[in-house]
Amino acid sequence: MIKAGIIGGAGYTAGELLRLLLNHPEVEIGFVHSTSNAGAPVTDVHGGLIGDTDLRFAEDYDLGSVDVLFLCSGHGFSRGFLAENPLPEGLKVIDLAQDFRDESEGFVYGLPEVSRERIRRAVRLANPGCFATAIQLSLLPLAADGRLGGREVYVTGVTGSTGAGVKPGSTTHFSWRTDNLSVYKAFTHQHLAEIGRTLASVGGGEGPDITFVPLRGDFARGIFVTAVVRCDLTTEVARGLYEEFYRDAAFTHVSARPVDLKQAVNTNKAIIGLEAHDGKLLVTCAIDNLLKGASGQAVQNMNLMFGLPEKMGLALKPSAF
Repeated sequence: MIKAGIIGGAGYTAGELLRLLLNHPEVEIGFVHSTSNAGAPVTDVHGGLIGDTDLRFAEDYDLGSVDVLFLCSGHGFSRGFLAENPLPEGLKVIDLAQDFRDESEGFVYGLPEVSRERIRRAVRLANPGCFATAIQLSLLPLAADGRLGGREVYVTGVTGSTGAGVKPGSTTHFSWRTDNLSVYKAFTHQHLAEIGRTLASVGGGEGPDITFVPLRGDFARGIFVTAVVRCDLTTEVARGLYEEFYRDAAFTHVSARPVDLKQAVNTNKAIIGLEAHDGKLLVTCAIDNLLKGASGQAVQNMNLMFGLPEKMGLALKPSAF
């Protein structure tokens, strides 16, 4: 059994991670640390786990007692934590924040669709961002085919309120968010850096010029991305290109039918649709921001790092109705 520890156990990503690991046949949870909830039952915070666990949030932790450590705290925390906590030899680390997505300090960027073999050998892994996952999966086959370098790509993405984290704020309050849409971080979203690095690497050194407009959606979870690029491929040829690129992908699927968000929510899937029109290609991609965009992908990466079947513990039914 793999023994797992979690730092930052009170947030949405940690709650989803706990749900997955409690039902994973090869994992035992060693500790769930939360400074603000130390001593309290995990179910006081993650009410959906009532009946599944009697774990309590730990005040202290022993890094030597676990095989894998998940860092689920906010962006900027992980770098300081690792500086202050020497890691036992052999301990694998999966960081769900953005601190090491530049692959500094020995971290490997964990997008399985392009780095599966590197992930298998990794000891330190940086889990991709949620928007970054959806946008990269939308564009990777075009980059690999040499059709993105130096070109303009126009991307719009809508995310659920859980993407903003568990701490309440003015733009996550129900009375403001419901029946509402708004733009935020237009052209400057922090995930653009990791997207650019991956697409340039896959594309032979030159990435696209991405214009990205993210929106806050009036729903709790999920990401729906549309990307438009000038391209002379027909729909059928583009679909063949994508199907070939994702032929061995465990969770990324190309659909011949229109894509909708409910096909992906509550799963670790990415569902991709393609439509060519007048020299332009529209790519749509739907994921669950907390699963394929965070905790589900982290478990997928853990499976690879420990030599387990990639899909283990991730057989989840979509919330289609």
